[in-house]
Amino acid sequence: MQPEQFNILLRFFKALADDSRLKIVGILANQECSVEELAVLLQLKEPTVSHHLAKLKELNLVTMRPKGNSRLYQLDSEALQSISKEIFTPEKIASLIEDVDTEAWESKVLKNYFEGDVSDKDSVQRLKEIPASRKKRLVILKWLANQFEVGINYPERLVNDILKRYHPDCATLRRELIGYQLMQRENGVYCRAISF
Repeated sequence: MQPEQFNILLRFFKALADDSRLKIVGILANQECSVEELAVLLQLKEPTVSHHLAKLKELNLVTMRPKGNSRLYQLDSEALQSISKEIFTPEKIASLIEDVDTEAWESKVLKNYFEGDVSDKDSVQRLKEIPASRKKRLVILKWLANQFEVGINYPERLVNDILKRYHPDCATLRRELIGYQLMQRENGVYCRAISF
């Protein structure tokens, strides 16, 4: 997401993070209102309503038109749709984390549960314990599944030997790998799932 779009998104959420402004948007989506009418409807003072309207106008969410001595405000639905089309796409929202290490938590889990450096294939890694937490256990099981080659069939004995390198309870780990669908078993032959 471009910095300009990120700032618009941030200002949008900040502007609508106030319950009075949300109510104003809701009212103006249905009808035009003056500051005086909004103040009565929301039981707020007119200067407070004007302040909220100014915040919404900064984002072009409301329009104003003069009528006699008063000004009528209305939600600009086109501006709202434009923000939605340009910024609220799944791809744009997902791009908010471009500079965030999304694997930091998984790395921490691996570091906490393994002795040895899990990123170094030459070092000895031992699983201290099988995590009780399903989410942490899945991280460990994915790492273990990656110790098997895709497209290779492994007899149960070889699966046990590989798993015993990391933890003595290979039967539990083997069942969990199958249960989480990280490996498949057929007639005592195991293979790693292609993607997980």
